[in-house]
Amino acid sequence: MLRDKISLQLYSARAIDGLDAQLALAQKCGFTNVEPWGGLFADPAQLKELLAKRQLKAPSAHIGLERLRADAAGTAKMFRGLGIDFLIAPAPPPDQREMDRAGWQALGRELHAHGKAVTGEGLRFGWHNHHWEFKALPDGSRPFDILMNEAPDMAWEADLAWIVRGNADPIAELARYSGRAIAAHVKDLAKAGEALDEDGWADAGHGTMDWAKLYPAMVKAGVQLFVLEHDKPSDVERFASRSLAQVASWPTL
Repeated sequence: MLRDKISLQLYSARAIDGLDAQLALAQKCGFTNVEPWGGLFADPAQLKELLAKRQLKAPSAHIGLERLRADAAGTAKMFRGLGIDFLIAPAPPPDQREMDRAGWQALGRELHAHGKAVTGEGLRFGWHNHHWEFKALPDGSRPFDILMNEAPDMAWEADLAWIVRGNADPIAELARYSGRAIAAHVKDLAKAGEALDEDGWADAGHGTMDWAKLYPAMVKAGVQLFVLEHDKPSDVERFASRSLAQVASWPTL
């Protein structure tokens, strides 16, 4: 069932006070999977306890580069203890988002090394894109391609809406890196001028993204986990429940 492959990125629920309350909302809305992010790993034991309490699993999670730089193998071991299979680096630090080609190449080589440490502990390792990776450098190359080439074993969690905001075609990118996109962030974009209080994001299936075409492209590329995200929902329960209802209605392909 597709529903078993749907997850909620808990960053979307960060405005709710308390991790247990966030997980309770996910459970209430009907999720069985969630995707924790770096700020929730301060107390791994508590996270494990609360996931079990709410009968939720975390097949994937985001963790910052600073944690990987400190101890990639140890971070992977901690994730494994939580039942997490896919460790995802979500973004470079803010001061590394406007680098030249050499800078992106160095980051790609670093990610390759982190990936070796993570996979050595039995987990999968991947990158989550934003829009800046698709902005062409002066020589015409793109940071995203550089990262993927320098870290050839690295998987990818494709954030489709950020690809659109980077003026690229998500279907073309999924085809280009078919087999490496094992998860995707299913998020939507509001019409121009709408949802300004939500930074222009929309609930999945309630915006401008063409999911009738994107969903088959994700499946063809090898996506196995569909993670629902909204970067700034004004009503977390509205976003979570409406998005889950939409995506769970997609046919199993």
